[in-house]
Amino acid sequence: MLGNLIGGFVVILIGVNLLPTVANEVAGAQGNENVTGATDTIIGLTPLFFALGILSAGIALTAQGLRAAGMLGV
Repeated sequence: MLGNLIGGFVVILIGVNLLPTVANEVAGAQGNENVTGATDTIIGLTPLFFALGILSAGIALTAQGLRAAGMLGV
């Protein structure tokens, strides 16, 4: 139980610390001359999907820990 809670917070902490790096790399990729149109839009959404993935992984680990402790009913 406690391991899942700590794991969820660690995943969120590491993901939040990596988010600026991902955003910088995306900005560098968008600065390329060969990236235009739809490709530019899709690359621009990469930090959003990265943040959503980190958030959902952290929430899932935390919910699993709370469910094992009997604090989350479903």
